Amino acid sequence: MVKRAYAPGPQKKRRGGAPSEYKKSLEEKQTLKKWYGLSERQFKRYVKETLAKMGKVDDVAEELIKRLEKRLDNVIFRLGFAKSRVAARQLVSHSYFLINGKPVNIASYEVKKDDLIAIKENKKAKGIFKELANELKRKEIPAWLQLNKDKLEAKTIGEPNLDEVKPPAEISLIFEFYSR
Repeated sequence: MVKRAYAPGPQKKRRGGAPSEYKKSLEEKQTLKKWYGLSERQFKRYVKETLAKMGKVDDVAEELIKRLEKRLDNVIFRLGFAKSRVAARQLVSHSYFLINGKPVNIASYEVKKDDLIAIKENKKAKGIFKELANELKRKEIPAWLQLNKDKLEAKTIGEPNLDEVKPPAEISLIFEFYSR
């Protein structure tokens, strides 16, 4: 009996060569979409709206990242109130947070400059926030957010920028994908 280094049956031919332009742009889109935890429909809407502003905005990549970063679920994650964007989305949907004193339970809510984000008083006693004070001491907060660690509230003091965010994808390829 001969022992071969491959499984029995017909062998698949492996395609070699570099990936196509389409595959590269698709992978970049999927990477950024998964990073922010968005559905295809949500992500496509953000990209299309940013492309529509193309004449008014100098840097479309910067504009897309700003819009994605200013989502409430992402802001909660960036502040360190949640360990992941998925957890942040769930906390927002369960109405744990107040924006300027009003409860908001929409994860895609876009925070604006000078918005005050706070955890509801009755929710601060929950188990998820027990060790939050210790974790926030080690957390690096983006420059466009200002966090009051004692009161567990934050304020948006500026705009997010592309250099600070360092997205894991090539943004120009994403626009190329959707412009087909």
